Order: sequence, then structure tokens, then C-alpha cells
Amino acid sequence: MAINLASKYSDQIAEVFTRASFIKGKTADTFDLTGVKTLKVYTPITVEEVDYDRDGGLARYGDVTEMQDVVQELTMTQDKAFTLTIDKGNDLDQNLVKNAADMLRLQLNEKSTPAADKYAFRRFVTMAGTIAESAAKPTKADIISKIADASQALDDALVPDDDRYLYLTSEMYKLVCTSDEFAGVDVLARQSIAKGVCGEVFGMNVVRVPKSYLPKDVYFLVTHKDAVLMPYKIADAKVHEDPVGVSGALIEGRHYYDAYVLGAKCGGVYALVAAGRTSAAPTISSGKLTAGSGATIRYTLDGSDPRYSSSARDYVSGKTLLADDGCSIRAYAVEGGKYPSPVATE
Repeated sequence: MAINLASKYSDQIAEVFTRASFIKGKTADTFDLTGVKTLKVYTPITVEEVDYDRDGGLARYGDVTEMQDVVQELTMTQDKAFTLTIDKGNDLDQNLVKNAADMLRLQLNEKSTPAADKYAFRRFVTMAGTIAESAAKPTKADIISKIADASQALDDALVPDDDRYLYLTSEMYKLVCTSDEFAGVDVLARQSIAKGVCGEVFGMNVVRVPKSYLPKDVYFLVTHKDAVLMPYKIADAKVHEDPVGVSGALIEGRHYYDAYVLGAKCGGVYALVAAGRTSAAPTISSGKLTAGSGATIRYTLDGSDPRYSSSARDYVSGKTLLADDGCSIRAYAVEGGKYPSPVATE
């Protein structure tokens, strides 16, 4: 793309509209990936209570078993960078409108922040504990009911009431505001309650996001702050004045980040997607797994959730599996271009 050198330039530049991150500050900050590329998160497995046996001798409290755990591996994958130069001659001929620090800010606001948010939304939907399908696109007559289903799913998963976020597009937000339920019940706060939040529905903080941010065919996403992570290991941006080989300014930036759903708290993430966008769950029969044509099956034998467990493996067609003692075979399938299926258990 050419550098436009005109006879006279305005001392102002026309910036593209941008928005701050919609996710920053709305994810857990419990886990620290500083100094490592992969972090292993341990989730201890508790046991069911039994009746106390007054005549049981040393087994009054039940059989003694060592506490087991499930491991989820969080591996950083997004290592992005950019570089630009502002030639001193071009800058002079453009009336010095391209201040290097301001141009760096433009790059971050127009490219880096939106790219990170969009990636995180894709990851949160793909790794959601519940991916529900809607037979038809929500309307103002049923949008509140569908959001209520999401709230109920979080309630049933014992997710705390506070720090729940409902991400939806302006189109879906309009349906909420014009819905029949909204006309009779004040389910949506009339005024903004926090930066980046535009009300509440069923106690969930509503965050309105651009249509391009949520993945295609996703109607809305609900997350609890403690169920999702978006760690930044490197958020580095700098301006070099007259470095070797450049007469002018050199702008560089690097962003090393990722996004995850914690398996132990996956019940705190719910996505509503269009019909036909999720894969069909595999079937398990006599230790053998089957799924749709072209689907990849991931399974575990220790009873852990294969969507998050580090013990998950790809299934080889025809192989007979045997669960670990006292455990179940658990598996899910992923078809090309679709979201993961629910987990099947035997």
C-alpha cells in the first residue's frame, strides 16, 4: 500500500473506531503461568460419604483410599508479533502527523486487542462445559427463556451467583429489551452498572459485544469469572528512534497469551449455538467407540472429563477399551467445522 504524500495534510488523523477489551478483568487471575509454557492444574477427587459403622473396628469410617486427582494441562500457544516503520522523510512530508507512540496505540487498539478477544471467545465456546443448540434463532418471544436455561444450568452446577457474565451481540440484546418478559418484569437494569457491562439478566452481568467477536452461529455465551482464564505472559510494545538501518521510528510489539476453560469449573461456561453446529456424541458399546463419519474421538479410562483431562487420548477405530478399576470410559467427538459433542459415559 502506497505512502500518500500530498501538498498539505491536516494536523489531525482519522482513526478507526475501536473498543477496549471486552474480556479483560472478567477472567480468573488465580493461576500464574510466569516462567513456564505449560501449567498443570490438579483437581483433587473427593469421595462419597458412607454410614458410620459403630462395630466396624478400624473401618468405622469406611474403606481407606488414597485421594486421587485429575490433571489439566494449560499450554500457551498464541505468540503474536508486529512491526512497522515510520520513515522520517515520509513523516516530514505528511506534516508530522504520525507520532510513533500514537501509531503504536493505534496498532494495539485496532489489531492486537480485538484479535485476542476474538480468540478467547472462540476458545471459551469450544471448551464450554455446556454447548446447547437452539432449534431456531432466538426471538423476542423466547430469548429470555433461553437465557433462563443458561442460568439454570449454572445453578445446577453450583456456580456462585456473583461474577457471571452474559456476552451477547446487539441483535440479541435488542431481543432481550423488546421481549414480552421484559415488558412485564424488570429483568434488565436500566442503567450501566460497570464499565463494559450494560445491565443484568437473571443476576448475570450483560456485556454487549460486536457481532464479529462471537464465533459464527453463537447466539450468546455465559461465563463465570473463576471458570475462564486468559493469561498474558508477554504484552510487549516499544518504539525505537533511528535504529540501525532505519531513518525514523521502528515500532515493535509482541503478545504471548492464551485462553482456557478450567475443567473443574466448566459448569460455569455455557454457550447457545445454532442447530446442527455441535457434533453428535459417540456411542460406547462393549468397550468400543463409534461416532459420525470423519469425527475424531477423545476418551479417558480413569473417569475424568476427556475435554480437559491430560489423560485423554485419541481413539483408534476398532480398539477395545477397558476402564480403570472402579472408573468409567468417557468420550466425546469432534466433527470438522463443528463444536465438541457432549460427553458419553459407560
